[in-house]
Amino acid sequence: MNYDTIYYTADHRAFAETIRKFTAQEVTPFINEWDEAETFPRELYKKAADVGLLGLGYPEEYGGIPDVDPLYTMISSIELAQCGSGGLVASLLSHTIGAPPIKNFGSDELKARVLPHILSGEKISALAITEPGGGSDVASLKTKAVRDGDYYIVSGEKTFITSGIRADYYSVAVRTDPDAKGAAGVSMLLIEGDTPGLTKTPLKKMGWWASDTAQLHFDECRVPVANLIGPENKGFMVIMQNFNMERFWLAASSFGYALACYEDALSWAKDRKTFGKRLVDHQVVRHKLVDMATQLHATRTMMEEVAWKMTQPQLQGGELIAQICMLKNLATRTMQLCADNAVQTLGGMGYMRGTRVERIYREVKVQMIGGGAEEIMKDLASRQMGY
Repeated sequence: MNYDTIYYTADHRAFAETIRKFTAQEVTPFINEWDEAETFPRELYKKAADVGLLGLGYPEEYGGIPDVDPLYTMISSIELAQCGSGGLVASLLSHTIGAPPIKNFGSDELKARVLPHILSGEKISALAITEPGGGSDVASLKTKAVRDGDYYIVSGEKTFITSGIRADYYSVAVRTDPDAKGAAGVSMLLIEGDTPGLTKTPLKKMGWWASDTAQLHFDECRVPVANLIGPENKGFMVIMQNFNMERFWLAASSFGYALACYEDALSWAKDRKTFGKRLVDHQVVRHKLVDMATQLHATRTMMEEVAWKMTQPQLQGGELIAQICMLKNLATRTMQLCADNAVQTLGGMGYMRGTRVERIYREVKVQMIGGGAEEIMKDLASRQMGY
């Protein structure tokens, strides 16, 4: 993808080239092997940190790269997506949803204690919100944390947790006031991966094979009160603020996977011959490619506009939240269309394990569900727009 529009600076383009080279050299050559093995080397986190992937938007004192706009998140998502493995990208960047609560709401002591290790790639951060019986209904969570002196005693379960097995730190939503209803009485805690009483069970998935995904069980885990993220019983505010960037990231990565599918379909259509002529010379194939290009163009236009609006203080509010929700739905629908058309264009080869479009095809649904399912996004957008 080129970055020659008015939204991008020379620094944006240089960053894009850095991440493009990182992906091509450190990820793509090994991605089939890692995907089949359902894991990837932990050393990749350190390599990602060295090229600036892990520190975007974090204070310099913790090893971060401050003063970057959402276009950097968008660029990194698009360029990493060229490896065609959502699982690798999700786990490699699980700190983008696990660490922001610490950065934005953690105490100075907590930030100094954990953020440098996360941003250097030494430690892995994950977010633990979803519960087996709750899904997208965050306000109904049941994992409880009972105060006992300088500790909370945490009991309950979380599921579908990205980097759930290997994470060193979990940002966990818990109910600290059992008498409160809905969003009230919820808090966020940092729970370390080696805490006694914490067990982790790996989950098998349709896609995202290279991402370790787990169900977590907390059996009276003792967690220091110093690990509280934000005010007690005000954790719902922490969770909601985290969602905007997560959904933007999901939209950008979905666009990147869609773009990869389009490029593979176009290349195949130009080279493959049937009935004496190239696939691209058949009108029906050209129409598929045009449909893909149309959706990509519409998604990119909205995505760049939303990224710009996220930098404008006067544009923050319900309308922008609604647009982020709509962008996520548009981008994942574009990914769905492009993945389907690409597999169809490649035919039997598109169905073969190890092809980029095959991996992306089975990862469409998790992009559409993660961060809030499509139906949730529509309902939230409608409320933010006042109807």
